[in-house]
Amino acid sequence: MIIFLLKFIIKTIFIILPLLIGVAYLTLAERKVMASMQQRKGPNVVGIYGLLQPLADGLKLLLKETIIPDSANQIIFIVAPIITFTLSLISWIVIPFDNDISFINLNVGILYLFCISSLGVYGIIMSGWSSNSKYAFLGGLRSSAQMISYEVCIGFVLITIIICVGSLNLNDIVLAQRSIWFIIPHFPIFLIFLVSILAETNRAPFDLPEAEAELVAGYNVEYSAMGFALFFLGEYSNILLMSSLTTTLFLGGWLQPYLFPVELPGFIWFSLKTTSIAFFFIWVRATFPRYRYDQLMYLGWKVFLPFTLAWLILTAGFLVSLNGLSL
Repeated sequence: MIIFLLKFIIKTIFIILPLLIGVAYLTLAERKVMASMQQRKGPNVVGIYGLLQPLADGLKLLLKETIIPDSANQIIFIVAPIITFTLSLISWIVIPFDNDISFINLNVGILYLFCISSLGVYGIIMSGWSSNSKYAFLGGLRSSAQMISYEVCIGFVLITIIICVGSLNLNDIVLAQRSIWFIIPHFPIFLIFLVSILAETNRAPFDLPEAEAELVAGYNVEYSAMGFALFFLGEYSNILLMSSLTTTLFLGGWLQPYLFPVELPGFIWFSLKTTSIAFFFIWVRATFPRYRYDQLMYLGWKVFLPFTLAWLILTAGFLVSLNGLSL
């Protein structure tokens, strides 16, 4: 029993600690990359080349006073960011970083991820409602509606991959791409998946719930100090999670690219692919203007949803014609 608990604690530390460091330095990378794209200087004061800036930001938020509005529902107000941050952490336990290297090798890992990401809506709607502010409530409604809309498209993409593999295990999905990565035969829904995870994580150009001009700051407008920090950490943790999920589903996970002359460990390839997708999040934010809300909903329900459903039916029909439908 003691050995089991020690293994559990060690595994937890090896997942949570690198994740928190990765989230902290993703914020620095975003500020540096966007500064370069916009021909200006990014953080360069705290530490060498600004490398200690995330630590300074975290310390500032930790030392700030936590303010709870008098009219807010205090219990739900406090619980909401904790739920958001906790859900962003526990999603990582099924992600395979290398062959059979994950916290839990769950047979229904992809279903687990979809369920946890769906629960993330509750933290946002709870924060917007408990603040007792019309601005926060409107931001929470917009954000939850946006996440639910694009989760439907993501669900059809996941089902398409599942019927090609015949397994809900993320490790099996990676191993099924040894001959060909799924980005090649499923390139159209790969593009749709990329756009959908932008909307799922409330990132530009779909950051309408956090649009300062219309909604002040969205569902988290009444939060400060560590409450805001937990929402912030949860958002950037979800960016890395969606990047790793994209790598697992379409880019062969830890598998090495074909004809690459040097043999490298699988977790290095997984990290490089995940970092490239995270760079895509930053590049899009610095490049594209914000959508209108009606355009956002039109794209999700009237463009992506019919297309992903049609692609699912075509894929299933093609596999049936080859007697290769894995069900």
